[in-house]
Amino acid sequence: MTQDNARKALNIFQIVGSVLAAGFGVQSNKNRERDFQYGNAGAYIIIGIIATLLFVLLIYGTVKLVLG
Repeated sequence: MTQDNARKALNIFQIVGSVLAAGFGVQSNKNRERDFQYGNAGAYIIIGIIATLLFVLLIYGTVKLVLG
């Protein structure tokens, strides 16, 4: 990793924000380009899987709470 890429490497909050924005369908073109240029696909996949599991558990818990 070069010095320029090290400064522009994405942090965890930027990755989570990008995954959530993409999940809601509101990802900006600027952020999408940043993600493809400086991001690591593995990190996005892992965060996406975790976000999906949390969403499914949230829906499951809500249904269990409502139906008693």
